[in-house]
Amino acid sequence: MSVNLHTQRADPAPVRPRPGRHQNRPTRRFLSNLDLKATPYFLISPYFILFAIFGLFPLIFTLWVSLHDYELAGGDAEFTGLANYTSLLTDEAFWNAVINTVGIFVLATVPQLVLALMLANALNKRLRGRLFFRLGVLIPLVTSVVAVAIVFTQLFGRDFGMINWILGSFGVENINWQNAKWSSWTAIATMVDWRWTGYNAIIYLAGMQTIPRDLYEAAAIDGASPRRQFWSITLPMIRPTIIFTVFISTIGGLTLFAEPVMFGSNRMEGGSTGQFQTIAMYIVKEGFRDFDYGYAAAAAWLLFVLILVGVAINYTFVRRIGGTK
Repeated sequence: MSVNLHTQRADPAPVRPRPGRHQNRPTRRFLSNLDLKATPYFLISPYFILFAIFGLFPLIFTLWVSLHDYELAGGDAEFTGLANYTSLLTDEAFWNAVINTVGIFVLATVPQLVLALMLANALNKRLRGRLFFRLGVLIPLVTSVVAVAIVFTQLFGRDFGMINWILGSFGVENINWQNAKWSSWTAIATMVDWRWTGYNAIIYLAGMQTIPRDLYEAAAIDGASPRRQFWSITLPMIRPTIIFTVFISTIGGLTLFAEPVMFGSNRMEGGSTGQFQTIAMYIVKEGFRDFDYGYAAAAAWLLFVLILVGVAINYTFVRRIGGTK
């Protein structure tokens, strides 16, 4: 009788799943999907929360106030519907402020953006000390608007101002820059241009720095002059940048406040006949000087509509740069 020396190998025991292992897969998948989809919204939520508190709520509250006869001193509010808006549309003082705002905006914004383009194009060339000049154009921006207004008010002084002194050397009589619309608009527009032209120039320069140099080299080989290169390459390539500066300049120009207030010695009337009173000055006067908060809120909403119209008009013109219809 032979003895089987080979022992039979026992079958391995089946692996049992750990308790809850398969049951947790849907939960893990759900948490993973939630993490991928919800995390971006969580990261950007602080902006929307702050906008809702400091942006959306003031807009809604201002709209509510504009529909009431709201006395700021007493705090009493009586619903009047669109009465404030109908009164504003027939208010000569309000339309005078609108004309002043649009006039100063045109005088300040158009030369400002044109000069900024020319300055940026010059700074984009190979110059000695380019960094010094690029930093120099930002000096007006870091200067206090109060200091700028005080200096320019002295420059445009009637009796001892430097501007009248220069004009007097050409036989021009002294100009009282605060007395007429055209003169006060010019003085205020000069303040705005001096302070913000360098800012827009730096933005344009940043856009020009992103244009590949190969395009200019190929255009030069084809015989294109520097002027032709500017119109055919530079302007179309920085069109989004130009649109951005136009939007920002439109918003800033139509809400102009500090420069005309300082030019008028901190008075909200904008001169003896309101010759340079802007809409922002009119709103502050009605709301915080005459305490008619509902009327001022209606003027603020009409200013908001004016800004939207101004941005839309400017966009229809600027978007055609580069051949876009």
